[in-house]
Amino acid sequence: MSQTDQTKMNEEEQTLNDQENEGLENMADENLSDEEEQNVEEQILMDKKDIDELKKNADESQQKLLRTQADFDNFRRRTRMEKEEALKYASKGLIEQLLPVIDNFERAISSSAETKDFDSLMKGIEMVFDQMKQTFDSEDLKPIQSVGQPFNPEYHQAIMQVESEEHEEGIVVEEVQKGYILKDKVLRPAMVKVSS
Repeated sequence: MSQTDQTKMNEEEQTLNDQENEGLENMADENLSDEEEQNVEEQILMDKKDIDELKKNADESQQKLLRTQADFDNFRRRTRMEKEEALKYASKGLIEQLLPVIDNFERAISSSAETKDFDSLMKGIEMVFDQMKQTFDSEDLKPIQSVGQPFNPEYHQAIMQVESEEHEEGIVVEEVQKGYILKDKVLRPAMVKVSS
């Protein structure tokens, strides 16, 4: 086959391919009927509505999130303020119980100043002391029992070691200052002398 024949055949083949492609495009245009076009348009509208609905839901969710965050911030602030107030006035109940003790001390001092009666003053002070002990008992404040007990650094603070024939080594022989336990916590250790 000559080159000219080959070129002619290629041109004819190209023409056939072009015609075939043109025919397919026409068929595609003809295949989409009016009804199908309407269905495609309806689908596009439905997709747009779905997108709008999703945007609306996203906006609502964003607003709910912002409201919830604001509510949580308010709750946290309110809780912090309540905690601060509770700490600020934590001793209010104890102070209210001690006010009558102060009143009775003032009465005892004022009465003894007028009468100069030592026995009455002593009796008044003992009554006020008993009242104060009752107040502390109601708050579960207990003295630490020390004398005769083995030295315990959790409850005792040794200020001196003394020779003792009566006690074994490491036993508290004298209490210099009482220690106290509030509920289950050492409020103040007892200052003691320990046998060596």
